[in-house]
Amino acid sequence: MASGDLAEAVEMESQQKSFGILAEVFRIGNVAILSGAGLSTESGIPDYRGPSGQARRAGQPMTYQEFTGSAEARQRYWARSHLGWRHITGASANAGHRAVAAVERAGLVSGIITQNVDGLHQAAGAGAVTELHGSLHRVVCLSCWSRSSREDLDARLRSANPLWTADAGLAVNPDGDVAVEETSGFTVVDCLGCGGLLKPDVVFFGENVPKPRVESCFSLVSSSSALVVLGSSLTVMSGLRYVRRASSLGIPVVIVNQGATRGDALATATLDAPLGSTLTALARELGLADSSQEDALTWSWSPLG
Repeated sequence: MASGDLAEAVEMESQQKSFGILAEVFRIGNVAILSGAGLSTESGIPDYRGPSGQARRAGQPMTYQEFTGSAEARQRYWARSHLGWRHITGASANAGHRAVAAVERAGLVSGIITQNVDGLHQAAGAGAVTELHGSLHRVVCLSCWSRSSREDLDARLRSANPLWTADAGLAVNPDGDVAVEETSGFTVVDCLGCGGLLKPDVVFFGENVPKPRVESCFSLVSSSSALVVLGSSLTVMSGLRYVRRASSLGIPVVIVNQGATRGDALATATLDAPLGSTLTALARELGLADSSQEDALTWSWSPLG
């Protein structure tokens, strides 16, 4: 056997073993799930660092400090986000999201922590979801702290900016905005209740995840039988800290991601494979495929996806 063929055979065996471990931790149950952007790429939402993405947006993401400190920055953000929102709200849950919802319905999941802000876990039918970084589907006032629907804000922005229509050629960034340069003509609207500044109810760069949310997620991980990471490079500490907590307590960690992650050295098993087909195969392995999921659960898993 040629050295290349031998290496491929060894890798395939390793991947099959990791898939077996993944299935086994779910059979035991009480699994905490930590999901990242890689789970939503098959829904057409790009990620930052995976093979379908990059830290690849045009320019740097908006920071909390810039957003709160500059009217021009807020205008630029809301113009870009207004156009990008139509892409986010048009995205549908994919097979990976549906498989996660299926294992949760089967009583095998203690809770889902998602780093994503797209709401697709809930769209797929998952219930116990903690949105670590918030949700693009809500808006918060930075003065009175009231929360409102992004759909309502979208209607107000459309009315205030009738000439701003989405261009299919614009590239959508991972955080839901688009790469449009000229935004000076965009009209920003403020809180209907108090006139304060409106911000999407998400954690911007330079902003901290609320402490009660952080602690609730630590508690979930600490009381679970295993932690399964789905589609996260774990580059930022907001997710990696939960892998570190599980590892420190001797709780098995299984990572499914396309590409290496910052938490691989702490994992019991890692699986470098597409999320949709892998999780679909997991649901089948656990006997969760049924007629209502026929379209979602038709693929078979292989290390090559």
